[in-house]
Amino acid sequence: MRHDLPSQPHTLGADLRALRKARGLTLSDLAEQLGRSVGWLSQVERDKSEPSISDLRRLAAVLGVSVSMLFRHGAAPAHEVGHIVRRSARRTIGSSVAGLVEELLSPDLTDDFEMVHSTFQPASRIEETVTRPTQEVGYLISGQLDLWIAGRAHTVGPGDSFRIRGEPFRWSNPYAEPAEAIWVIAPPVY
Repeated sequence: MRHDLPSQPHTLGADLRALRKARGLTLSDLAEQLGRSVGWLSQVERDKSEPSISDLRRLAAVLGVSVSMLFRHGAAPAHEVGHIVRRSARRTIGSSVAGLVEELLSPDLTDDFEMVHSTFQPASRIEETVTRPTQEVGYLISGQLDLWIAGRAHTVGPGDSFRIRGEPFRWSNPYAEPAEAIWVIAPPVY
């Protein structure tokens, strides 16, 4: 259990720091990839300086997240910040180009894991196999989903769960109904 959790509310700097660390990057590594100074990046991570939109685009590209992931969404009442995420305040992750809509359920990215709500649209699939240095557990709420994990095919339905431990995987929803799932991913990747 982590005891070094920040007592401050979600901030862009905290999310950037969590993403950088989850990717095993030092301040120097990330600053070099951005073409910026370590001091500038340190100030951004400590919320002492605000990056420009072009800086946010470069940060998102290097960290492998969408720019929208770096924007704050739906301000919460002070007594809920860091604890409660209302449905209307979820942050959308990535784009829905492949037929996948994902929303961050975690209040921020400062934990050892993240929770994500995924909706796989009918007749959608991911073309390329994905391998991430993570442990992931998914639970299917509704619909059906075809999964290939480490070269083996599986079909999961409502109430089924699955685990992926850094193995190559891909998904497909060839069915007529959307499939909804909750994922827990450690460390955070978004």
